[in-house]
Amino acid sequence: MGGAGGGADVRRVRARSLLAVLVGALCAVALVGAATTASAGRACLSKTRAGGYAYAGHQATHRGNGVRATITLTRVPTVDAGHVAGWVGVGGPGQGANGGDAWIQAGIASVHGTKPFLYAEITREGRKPKFVLVEEGVPVGRSHRLAVLEVSGRPGWWRVWIDGWAVTAPVHMRGSSGRWAPIATAESWNAGRPACNAFGFRFERVSVSYGRSWRPFVSAHRFLDASHTLRDLASAPAVAGVYRRAEPSASIVPYAFVASSAG
Repeated sequence: MGGAGGGADVRRVRARSLLAVLVGALCAVALVGAATTASAGRACLSKTRAGGYAYAGHQATHRGNGVRATITLTRVPTVDAGHVAGWVGVGGPGQGANGGDAWIQAGIASVHGTKPFLYAEITREGRKPKFVLVEEGVPVGRSHRLAVLEVSGRPGWWRVWIDGWAVTAPVHMRGSSGRWAPIATAESWNAGRPACNAFGFRFERVSVSYGRSWRPFVSAHRFLDASHTLRDLASAPAVAGVYRRAEPSASIVPYAFVASSAG
């Protein structure tokens, strides 16, 4: 990663009008229940959280100055309606300084009728979300390093980094510094109707920034809706910085997990 300095070059990106299917992607809040029916071996979501979202992921134990992860598609997404995504970010609905929606995130997503793509999304309180398309055609098995990081020396100013490039300019999120606990999660949105969406995302090196240092992500809350699954690959330190590994592997660096749909 290229750091959080305000003078770094911003990688050229293109904005697309896909907000209609990605808006609200940080709705990892109040569980309202989920139910599924089987169809062709995939999870068909008929009841989800408010807004039609279902999640498989984690929120960190402590507030921080940023979050990063290496995210990899483990299967070709299937999207009957809405979208699927795997992302890291901070903030959320009602998390603005005045109780409005405010968040910033980066991830890999797929919308019905499109190939997977890299994106960043910024929602500032009282404004419409801004969507940034970074790269199209993300293949299965290719890893990308994604980070949402508060700019050093500029409290409340945030930036998105992908594969070492700053893909957004610094963005001011009023009242955000020291208030938000990072999130790393996969999600599915059904566009308001029963849909059989399928996905698989591997998250590795999931870490939280505490100013001058990065520490392994430690989960305080687990989001697990419908028939989605979470499988730990390498967990955060238990005691005195010693890692506990669910599946010993020299190539897996904590914190690491796989989030996927059934089928």
